[in-house]
Amino acid sequence: MRVIEPVPPVAERSGTSPLRDLIALVRPLHAAKSVLLVPLALLDTGQWTLTALGQVAWAVAGFLLAGACVYIGNDLLDRDRDRLHPVKRHRPIAAGGVSVRAAYLYRAGLLALLAVLVAVGPGRPYWPLLAYLALNVAYSRALKHVPLVDVGTVALGFALRVVQGYAAIGEPISGWLVVTVFSLSLLLVIGKRRRELLESGPEHRPALRGYSVELTGHLLQITSVLAAVSGLIYLRSEAPLGPYGLAAMLLSTPFALFALFRYLQVVLVDGGGGDPVRGVLRDRGLAVTGLGLAVVLGVTLLLANHPSLAATLLGGAR
Repeated sequence: MRVIEPVPPVAERSGTSPLRDLIALVRPLHAAKSVLLVPLALLDTGQWTLTALGQVAWAVAGFLLAGACVYIGNDLLDRDRDRLHPVKRHRPIAAGGVSVRAAYLYRAGLLALLAVLVAVGPGRPYWPLLAYLALNVAYSRALKHVPLVDVGTVALGFALRVVQGYAAIGEPISGWLVVTVFSLSLLLVIGKRRRELLESGPEHRPALRGYSVELTGHLLQITSVLAAVSGLIYLRSEAPLGPYGLAAMLLSTPFALFALFRYLQVVLVDGGGGDPVRGVLRDRGLAVTGLGLAVVLGVTLLLANHPSLAATLLGGAR
């Protein structure tokens, strides 16, 4: 049995600076989670007023700060385990680029900014933001070590971002949309667990003792089906597409299925999935498919919100 020895912090690293390490500590690329998910409420409700935009921007800023605090807290707690991982050992705290004391002060400053943001906010409910913080405290302390519960907890954090967007503008949210976001997030997290299992095993993440490569493969299949079905049902029944819901569902089906197929190919064949955010944003196949899906949904949404334009275009087509 191969024994992996802990790697001590690296005091000197070439090509880095304290400022760069502090920025890397909050994972700026992962801001896409909040920037893309929280504003879904605007697309669904069509409230493109200055007030609604300001409220959603407040929600995005809140989750950006909350997410940064969570990342710092996780890196503080996991710094010893991260030194066992071939990639995470280079994170600023594990590698010694940011001291433990500096990280605690950094997180305290961000929490203070978050408190100010909530205090001066638009007065909308911010329980999803507080639930996200409480959930991640529980995750860092205990839930991350419970197999299956760990992936569900992370996926729930994605869903709370979407819920906060709707709460910020005071609109109800579709249950099928929540299921879709949750299942898609769960798919990405399971793919990440599979990659971690192949790379470092339970030495880095104890919860991986409750997984196997075969199990993660089955979980990916089940979650993919749930994501596809719930997403298409949302488009057909609860999306703000009026009489074009059926058309949107039919036209979106090939794009949605190909995107899921491509992701499964990346994880199961190409050995990817270790960094879901980076992988999704940089994969050409997923990018092109996402663009096609955005065009389909954008056109149907435009037609639903402008009946006169729809009558002109579709009437001319006939």
